[in-house]
Amino acid sequence: MVAIRGIIFCSAFILGLLFTGVSGTVREIPVGSIALLLFSILASFLIPRFWRVGIQSWVWAIAGAIAFLAGLYFQWRLPHPGVMDISRLLTEPTSSLAVVVTGKIEISPRLTQSQRIQFELKATQAQTHSRDQPASNTGTNEPAVTGKVYVTVPLLQGTGLYPGQTITITGSLYSPKPATHPGGFDFAQYLRQRGIFAGLSGETIDRTKIGQTQNRAAPPILWQIRQRMIRAQVKGAGVPEGVLLSAMVMGGRSVDVPYAVRESFRLAGLSHTLAASGAHVAVLLGVVMALARRSSVKWQVGLGLGTLVIFVGLAGFQPSVLRAAIMGGTALLALLKERKVKPLGALLVTAVILLVINPLWIWDVGFQLSFLATLGLLVTVPTLSQWLDWLPKGLIPSFAVPIAAYCWTLPILLYAFGVVSGFSVLINVLASPLFTIVSLGGMASGLAALIHPELGRLVASGLYYPAHSLIALAEWGSRLPGSSFAVGRITVLQLVLLYGLMVGVWQWKRSQRYWWIAVVMGIGLVVIPVGYGVLNRFQVTVLATSREPVLVIQARGTVGLINAGQESDAQFTLLPFLQSQGINQIDQAIDVTASEGWRRIAATLPIQRFDALEAGRAPGENMPEENMPGENARTVRMTREDGEVSLLSPQHPIAIGSVTAQLLPMVTPVLSLQVSGQTWLLLDRSFNEITQTQAEAIAEDAHLIHRLPPASVLGWSGSFMDLEVLEAVQPEVVIANARSLSLQTQEWLDAHGVTTYLTGRDGAIQWTLDKGFRAMMQSSAM
Repeated sequence: MVAIRGIIFCSAFILGLLFTGVSGTVREIPVGSIALLLFSILASFLIPRFWRVGIQSWVWAIAGAIAFLAGLYFQWRLPHPGVMDISRLLTEPTSSLAVVVTGKIEISPRLTQSQRIQFELKATQAQTHSRDQPASNTGTNEPAVTGKVYVTVPLLQGTGLYPGQTITITGSLYSPKPATHPGGFDFAQYLRQRGIFAGLSGETIDRTKIGQTQNRAAPPILWQIRQRMIRAQVKGAGVPEGVLLSAMVMGGRSVDVPYAVRESFRLAGLSHTLAASGAHVAVLLGVVMALARRSSVKWQVGLGLGTLVIFVGLAGFQPSVLRAAIMGGTALLALLKERKVKPLGALLVTAVILLVINPLWIWDVGFQLSFLATLGLLVTVPTLSQWLDWLPKGLIPSFAVPIAAYCWTLPILLYAFGVVSGFSVLINVLASPLFTIVSLGGMASGLAALIHPELGRLVASGLYYPAHSLIALAEWGSRLPGSSFAVGRITVLQLVLLYGLMVGVWQWKRSQRYWWIAVVMGIGLVVIPVGYGVLNRFQVTVLATSREPVLVIQARGTVGLINAGQESDAQFTLLPFLQSQGINQIDQAIDVTASEGWRRIAATLPIQRFDALEAGRAPGENMPEENMPGENARTVRMTREDGEVSLLSPQHPIAIGSVTAQLLPMVTPVLSLQVSGQTWLLLDRSFNEITQTQAEAIAEDAHLIHRLPPASVLGWSGSFMDLEVLEAVQPEVVIANARSLSLQTQEWLDAHGVTTYLTGRDGAIQWTLDKGFRAMMQSSAM
């Protein structure tokens, strides 16, 4: 009974943290916490009346109080910028500020996807300066500040940096952006959970401004050990094989694994092998205990605990690392006391300990996946092993472990990312022996490197082929059709129902023989709502991209994409949005602006039909009006592997479901869309780049301007706009890819009562048939 009460109290603490996800507060108390407290009070009165031999009423009351206090604890631990925090220098959320910041590097610098060095800096001094003048080099009169800042600097500037080093950075201070499109990454929330409220885009780093004593301070000993191991392994096995060996020992967060390798492992469902976790700890402790098997139990436990401490120091204080270390330490102490450990109880207590340390980890996807995968191994592997007893005994764990982990983490992956890895289990089965070899070999070469770098290099050189084979397997798995299938992000209700089915099968033994019914129901919970949404969704989304407008049209099963933006837009904005919407194919693509992002899109998703302007020349450019494409103009057609490529022509309207797109015969490209009886005009960015003289020349040729039809919606990149165009179009809604508009443009829009959306301010703009226009960031339209 004591154990049951402990489980209830631990579960109440975790549930109280989870209910902080319910939006809303009453006198700064989370609504979810209040609801749990009221429910527990009600349960303490009602449940004992119907379940007389069950849990006593006082247990329910205490559980409710624990859940309530957990919510308050979460609120108390939420980071807030202090009075002297460096983010206070920013007076407006959308502003940036030229600054010189001095501080100490908090974490090991890492290479980002955009080939810049990233790290966290604990700021101590900061001052603003003019961008037109060089910053002062004295560094003595800078105002004191507090808080941390997320820093990115050019690759050459960041080379050689290490934790604990004090540096001075010149760059632009900015406010991190929240999610700007549905399903997008909330950068501001991610940093806020780490107690960071400002970012710094560094340009130069000065390592000489600080006193000589600080500059000569040696790097932390654990960092030196880590670098010694990495250098030896890279020297022995090369790149990326040597880097993979290091990641297998210390985890991907402590080692800069190349982006291409990380992406291949992610798509193949092998990301967990790059994250220091329970598998790594199990292998590590297994080796230590095998080597110390002739020693006394106390020596075995001591060596095991010492190994865990070193492992945590090398891998860093990450949730998955701490979870694995605590559970490993619990098993070692149980061995010392000659007691049997209850794995589920140990897992629950470990979760509570970590959440007491940092309650914000409850919303960390890595934390959630780590515990759910471990739970799956504990409760599902035994049953799967019985079902797979027809296999050779050595192969049973290779199948049972990845299947169990996959099943228990899949709902969270669908909720967070909306993607299914179709061949994850197969790839994990094939990778299992390679993972064991590379992990053990990486640990051996790392230990050898500590003895002597050349010895570590020699051991690592013998691991080239296993590491190379594992990378090749991940690359092969990532290229398989359906290796990453987008189904769209599921709702909280679907998430709860899926885990409810899984817990029901786990707890109700009789239902295990009918597990296939639960599988069918689970698939139905995902597929039916997704299929209904795809077939009935009618919406147009204008994404918050850097230059030209990018539109995604979802017209009841047909997907159209107009423009792809720059390559960074395609990678970080467009593809995540398509993934969150469950889009795996572009039915109709239209390129009006010679976008750079098409290469990235085409490499990821099949495009059935692609219509673009003639390469190197917009329609009508350098052509007199009489020579512009007429009714007899032919559409040039080419074929390629993933669809049909056509020349965009004014004489050929394009259907995207019930939406019709047509190029207008103008001097600069203008695309007209007919959306549910409304006319949308999409202007090419050349409208913004025309000089004032050219604009006046066009205005003189009035019949060209007046060819623009009146339209309900006008979209363009947001820079200079001739008022003659606005007078001709008379839009009701304007969508511009900018943070602000020119004064005369804004005055005209205000005077005519035009609803204005700016993607740089409001995020993505979405139109639906029943709700009209909605800004992602909920800014009030001007």
